[in-house]
Amino acid sequence: MIKYIETLAHGINTWGFPAIILLLGVIEFSLGLYEKKWTKNESLLNIFSFVFPPIILYPVIAYLGLKFLPGVIPQYKNIFAWVPFIWGFITIAIADDLTQYWYHRLHHQIPFLWRFHRTHHSAPYMGMAMASRQNIIYTFLFSQIYLTTILIYLGLGYPAIFVSALKILITVFAHSSIKWDKPLYKYKVLHPVAWVLERFISTPATHHAHHSSSTDDGVGYYKGNFGNMFFLWDVIFGTAHISRQYPEAYGISHYEGDEWYAQLFWPIFKSSREGSELAKSGPAVREDIPVKKTSLDDYKIKPIKSQRLIYSLTKESISNPNR
Repeated sequence: MIKYIETLAHGINTWGFPAIILLLGVIEFSLGLYEKKWTKNESLLNIFSFVFPPIILYPVIAYLGLKFLPGVIPQYKNIFAWVPFIWGFITIAIADDLTQYWYHRLHHQIPFLWRFHRTHHSAPYMGMAMASRQNIIYTFLFSQIYLTTILIYLGLGYPAIFVSALKILITVFAHSSIKWDKPLYKYKVLHPVAWVLERFISTPATHHAHHSSSTDDGVGYYKGNFGNMFFLWDVIFGTAHISRQYPEAYGISHYEGDEWYAQLFWPIFKSSREGSELAKSGPAVREDIPVKKTSLDDYKIKPIKSQRLIYSLTKESISNPNR
């Protein structure tokens, strides 16, 4: 049984990831969930983001790191090999995801860093490709890539395989346009499961809120919900927003359709779109276009000017409707 699980986890980390993405992509496209939003520019951006990091960037960083570390700290190789699997798993899961939480959060707090993360939020839709859609420099500087490489060198490689596999599954399905968590909110008997799950891992409802084009309608909340694999960090650090609803619109309200290469390689390549945050003389952070009320609104919205950054570490409340 253990051998089977190990083979499965290893498979997800290699051929399994593109297989899962492909399967989800076929389902999402067949259900028309993108509504013709994949333009040529979007396609190039998403495909490059999907192919380059997992197939080239991550393996190269891991390979070079495991070649470099023996020359620096040879005495520490496999020093933690004695650690039981479960404790190694917990250690890597916490170290990996907690560092990404803060890495992600800081890119929403510091204006200069925001533009490296902007690519992940620019798409006006959600889907399987969103999990890997990032500026290359943002991806290259992922702290957990290097942290995980070090932990593997120290002897925790076996549990690292399982953590990586679990993280892939959770993050891909949290970004997917398939709202698999919806039945948990619909049926009252499943509400206790929903209560625990939505506070522990990222789900479509909580992570879609982070990708909303607005943060002033009670559903969207791009100024919080930063958790990647574990939503628990948001609960602990006061950045959680739970509404059990899904945004009506995604992306950046002022998205200019910047060229795919500018989104991938800014600041090496700049956008030609005037006024864009990625343009040569563009602002670090643009103000959002206010949300307008419609007759279909179930709530009142006061149009306000807001920016996609939070400048303080004040605690946000967790809201959850009684359903």
